[in-house]
Amino acid sequence: MLAEFQQYLSDHANLTEDALREISRLAVPASIPRNGVLLEAGDTCRHKIFIINGLLRTFSITEDGNEHILQFSPERTWTLDVESYDKHTPSQVSIAAVEPSNVLLWHKPDFDDLLLRFPELKRFSEQLISRNIYSSRNRILTMLSGTPEEKYADFVQTYPGFLARLPLRMIAAYLGISLKTLTRIRRAQLRR
Repeated sequence: MLAEFQQYLSDHANLTEDALREISRLAVPASIPRNGVLLEAGDTCRHKIFIINGLLRTFSITEDGNEHILQFSPERTWTLDVESYDKHTPSQVSIAAVEPSNVLLWHKPDFDDLLLRFPELKRFSEQLISRNIYSSRNRILTMLSGTPEEKYADFVQTYPGFLARLPLRMIAAYLGISLKTLTRIRRAQLRR
């Protein structure tokens, strides 16, 4: 797992070998089974999470039992509940594995120390945050102004590999549409 992570960092950040070793040394490997939970709503997010392989989802469940998926995190991406992590407050979301996943975890104090010690890691982290903000903004705009068909088309274009990995109910929960509507859209596309 660590070799894959080190290769990822080498490909995306300008870090020395010493920095790569130290960042990897502080990582805690974990294997998460399908539907295994890494963060439960109400708990405080205490880790940065890097997905080596597998697929995670960040979601909330309303009082009436409806699930709303905020994001999917596939291999070679990072995830966490930023607000809970930064403010040390109870999380409003859960993070769970859609499929069996291998991840690396960094405790907040360790990762904060790494950011201070390695400016290149801090720059890389800031770039990831910026990209996440841009992606979130585009998603919000699509959710606010798009028809269900446009939302689905955007999802297919943005995440083509997810269609085979996700149950339809999760795609519908991500798009904010009913499973019935999603099924209708997919049927209409197949007829074309």
